[in-house]
Amino acid sequence: MNKAFVKEGDGSDEDDEVPAGVRLPPGTRNYMTRRGYEALRSELDLLVRTERPKMVETVAWAASNGDRSENGDYIYGKKRLREIDRRIRFLIKRIESAEVVDPADQRGIEQVFFGATVTIADVEDGDEQTWQIVGVDEADASAGRISWISPLARALLKAREGDAVRFVSPAGPREVEVVEVRYV
Repeated sequence: MNKAFVKEGDGSDEDDEVPAGVRLPPGTRNYMTRRGYEALRSELDLLVRTERPKMVETVAWAASNGDRSENGDYIYGKKRLREIDRRIRFLIKRIESAEVVDPADQRGIEQVFFGATVTIADVEDGDEQTWQIVGVDEADASAGRISWISPLARALLKAREGDAVRFVSPAGPREVEVVEVRYV
């Protein structure tokens, strides 16, 4: 068969294939903080203004060298271009559906809502941890930010200082006490 009629790729060209960690539950809004929104916008800007034009230039140069079937620069460039385009489509969808929430504007600050920074203590051993509840695209456990759809964040929502909440963690059922709630 002529190569003009064969789809080039590795078979994983699904646009809607999103890792489970950043998949939003059906019918929910894409809440995020201003910082998370700006991070997505800057990544999109970098891809559109810098990365994609460089890759297009590389692919054009590689294509001008002749035989494309064994041209590593051309093959890699086309693959990388597809990855960039897929990421651009993903970012555009996320930004369009974003609902930016400023934690400083929250009312009822004695309760845990989106954007809250919550200090919790494990009921069994008293270990304290501090987490900020953020959007799925800006969650980073190593930086103390968890997604609002995570089991811990869902258990904490609407809790107040002094409340004990139970949730199922990957290590099994846990109970924690809310020590402090603040909005930065």
